[in-house]
Amino acid sequence: MVQITDFAVESWMDAYETKCKYNIAETCCASISIDQLRGLSEDKNREIFDTSKVLNYGAIRGSEQLRNNLARLYSAKVSNPLSPDLILTTPGAIQANYLTAYALVGPGDHVICHYPTYQSLYEVPKQLGADVSLWKAAPSNNWIPSIDDLTALIQPNTKLIIINNPNNPTGAVLPKSFLQQLIDIASAKNITILSDEVYRPLFHSISPIDKDFPPSLLSMGYANVIVTGSMSKAYSLAGIRIGWIASRSASLIEAIASARHYTTISVSHFDEAIAAYALHPSTVHNLLARNVQLAKTNLALLEKFVIKNEDEVEWVKPVAGTTAFIKVSREGRPVDAVDFCKKLLEKTGVLFVPGSEAFGSEWKGYVRVGFVNQTSVVKEGLDEASRFVRRSLEDVALAE
Repeated sequence: MVQITDFAVESWMDAYETKCKYNIAETCCASISIDQLRGLSEDKNREIFDTSKVLNYGAIRGSEQLRNNLARLYSAKVSNPLSPDLILTTPGAIQANYLTAYALVGPGDHVICHYPTYQSLYEVPKQLGADVSLWKAAPSNNWIPSIDDLTALIQPNTKLIIINNPNNPTGAVLPKSFLQQLIDIASAKNITILSDEVYRPLFHSISPIDKDFPPSLLSMGYANVIVTGSMSKAYSLAGIRIGWIASRSASLIEAIASARHYTTISVSHFDEAIAAYALHPSTVHNLLARNVQLAKTNLALLEKFVIKNEDEVEWVKPVAGTTAFIKVSREGRPVDAVDFCKKLLEKTGVLFVPGSEAFGSEWKGYVRVGFVNQTSVVKEGLDEASRFVRRSLEDVALAE
């Protein structure tokens, strides 16, 4: 029997997200309805899906319209356009990441994973029998790991390096110059890189004209790269469960496509049609503009919360994505994050995620905040959290 470690962050959300008043743990940009999506489109008469279409399995590897729209986005500002044939759709990015590991690693392989990050990125390779090393980042370096540490972690059997850019839970980005160093190291040893880019392109605190603005790893010239993405985070459509896998390597795509037959066959017609509509040129720019502005507005509220509680709260301000990793202390000592989050929820209805529970026991006192929900929810929730810190922090246990 496969040994499955509890998926801590999802277990926490499963237990509490329907019981809170202020969900500031959610990692999606505030979700929208189909009617709201249509309202963002510049072409209100364009059909979202054809209800006369026969509901067979459809296009096995993903609808032509959706893969064309994705290929267009990945081909922007690059000299070598990406073929739609090098894209596979999946039921969410979590399936995309699982399939990549399932197709590429197993017993006898070594995997290096950027950390802290979403737990499945390193736990699934372990479950498949691979040896996994964590490539650890620290707040002292703005949550950017060391290239020297990566070099030291590489073994003769290293098969895959996994990064998450922008990062969950920290909101940090790995800059372009750093990504180039990563590619130089991986290409010299023919190591495949998986880049989980589900929070791309939600860049709220770094400009595309910045010389170190991080492009998709897919556009940096190394063929042995796989990127995964999703409609859930930056595109506000978690309910349609659409993700994807893209690579410039036909052999990698074919290996994953072969594995995908065992788990997926095809993805829902309706879900793919909604995703294609959202990513169409008449819609996608307004949708992203809405979400980037929402992120900027709400990040300003979160920064006020940190400043107001500066004796108890510290952070590295996030650059992209929807999450921040915040450390809560009392009299200079980190609190027990689980006790903090449970008592905060009980007394105020505010939901955070305890970092020491969901992202590694070493993150004592850390909580993950998802700040790109509806602005009213974030503002009211943070006001309640401030009152809790001022009035009830003495009741919270300290980390051991």
